[in-house]
Amino acid sequence: MSTYDPLYQAHCQGEAFASSYWTSTTSLGQPATPPQNDQEYDVIVIGGGFTGLLSAFYLATEFNQKVCVVEANQVGFGASARNAGFALPSSGRLGVLQMSKTWGEETAQRVYQEYQSAVTRVSDLIERHQIKCDKQASGYLKIAHSQSASDTLKSGLAYSQNVLKDNSLSFINNDELQANYIRTPNSFGAVRTSHGFGVNPLKLLLSYKFLIQKAGVHLYEKSLAQQLTKKGQIYSIKVNEARLTAKKVIIAGNAYNSKHTYSTLDSRYLPILSSILVTRPLTRSELETTGLKTHQVMMDTRTLKYYYRLLPDNRLLFGGRGAIFGKDQDKIKYRRHLETALKHSFPSLKSCVCEYNWHGYIAAALDDHPHIYCEDNIAYAIGYCGSGVAFSAQAAYRLAQMVSGLSVPNLPIYQTPAPRFPFATLSRLGQYGFYNLAILKDRLY
Repeated sequence: MSTYDPLYQAHCQGEAFASSYWTSTTSLGQPATPPQNDQEYDVIVIGGGFTGLLSAFYLATEFNQKVCVVEANQVGFGASARNAGFALPSSGRLGVLQMSKTWGEETAQRVYQEYQSAVTRVSDLIERHQIKCDKQASGYLKIAHSQSASDTLKSGLAYSQNVLKDNSLSFINNDELQANYIRTPNSFGAVRTSHGFGVNPLKLLLSYKFLIQKAGVHLYEKSLAQQLTKKGQIYSIKVNEARLTAKKVIIAGNAYNSKHTYSTLDSRYLPILSSILVTRPLTRSELETTGLKTHQVMMDTRTLKYYYRLLPDNRLLFGGRGAIFGKDQDKIKYRRHLETALKHSFPSLKSCVCEYNWHGYIAAALDDHPHIYCEDNIAYAIGYCGSGVAFSAQAAYRLAQMVSGLSVPNLPIYQTPAPRFPFATLSRLGQYGFYNLAILKDRLY
């Protein structure tokens, strides 16, 4: 039974890999060897997920830097290979109206465009490098779970169309939703954007791994970065008995960061468990009764959201929040809770077997938006809050710019450090209270 919880434990090296549907579709291959002797680099990247690999890729191919990537386990261990594979034009938890209220209209527009650009960047990478990652039809539906939620969606839609000039958005009334997309109880219409799509995240990640190795980046797997120190202008980390040095460092472990590396980040994010189910392939009859006529990605408007999509082999992927404490993540009651939610959303699947169930940590920032920040030649990205498949690509490019001495857009997501959680080790108690309040709110509204 896995008990890993990054809020309390020092690092994730040696923890079990997820037995996910994704790992059933492709092999991780043999891990790259750890460093055998001391090495010097321009930039050391710590973390071999989407952000780390793409940061290294851009540094090597666009900024002519000598780079290494240090991964504690193996590429495919962390959140980048555990997620649902939703490439969305968003990050964090702030909606467009909240962004405008928090930052002002002009800044909200520019942040919104960064999120849109992230989807385009991933799509371009897939096309340019002919990445085979089971990319599905474009489209993302946000489905209202109540009339109140539908009204809120419409307000956000009007703002995005009129103020942010987003022409990719449209409202789908409930009759159209049920007839042409999905037939589910308690839906009240949806907002659809054509800017979003589903992928197999592990295949995408392993393609990024291939790209950095082709670009000459040194990849070290099974290599826990320890003892980050600075002498003069040079940083060094210890990996086994080798010492790696560089003038600049990128911390890209997100929710799986090691407390042995850069303690400054320890209390600046809350790792939250997300859980996913994947059913057996649905029959033709089941597809008809669920009304599933699309492979576009979908999510509801609950505070504790459920997200789902039909996979290329007609399995249904269904995900939501998992256990609060890492020690509880494999308890059967949490799987049953998610299965109950799936069957409530799709009553005709009440006897359908779920063949896969796994978990992964996302990282949430206290102020509900991501932070890509650089100070004293150490840069980090944190706080995607489950929307990292696309935005990690944009964040990676901005990180590469930062450590190369180039300016990035003057936006809160790039100019401010992630705030600290007060009493961080007690955050699980606050999370417990938030979950219970959210459950009540979702029932009432």
